[in-house]
Amino acid sequence: MKLAKLAEDYFRRARIRIKSAELAYSDKSYPDVVRYSQECVELSLKAVLRAMGVEYPKEHDMSRILRAVKDRFPEWFRREIDKLGEISRDLADKRAPSLYGIESSGKAPSDIFDRDDAENALSDAKYVLNVASKLLLELQVISED
Repeated sequence: MKLAKLAEDYFRRARIRIKSAELAYSDKSYPDVVRYSQECVELSLKAVLRAMGVEYPKEHDMSRILRAVKDRFPEWFRREIDKLGEISRDLADKRAPSLYGIESSGKAPSDIFDRDDAENALSDAKYVLNVASKLLLELQVISED
């Protein structure tokens, strides 16, 4: 499968995750907002990496690989890498607790994540999605919808 096709598919799925996060927010299911936002960020960044021909590690946090291949990106995108990496790392750390909670301390996901957490995760995911969209449009991997 061609890299552009994979990148396009990952990005399409990232857009679906953001819609799922918005729906979860409207249902006040804040842990799910965090989870779907994390998946949106992961898929957006993996789409960008695929489009650039970069093999990424099979893990959830893309911050390390983004820094490692920083020079492959256009200058404007390089200026975003620190922020993108910070968002990726933060949400990757929240991935498991947003689904399972912290069983050892008896905390359910809804005990851990509140409205503020959900708003921050959703805002961060939209930011990453928009930056990824700009690059993928520039590379002509996706078209404007």
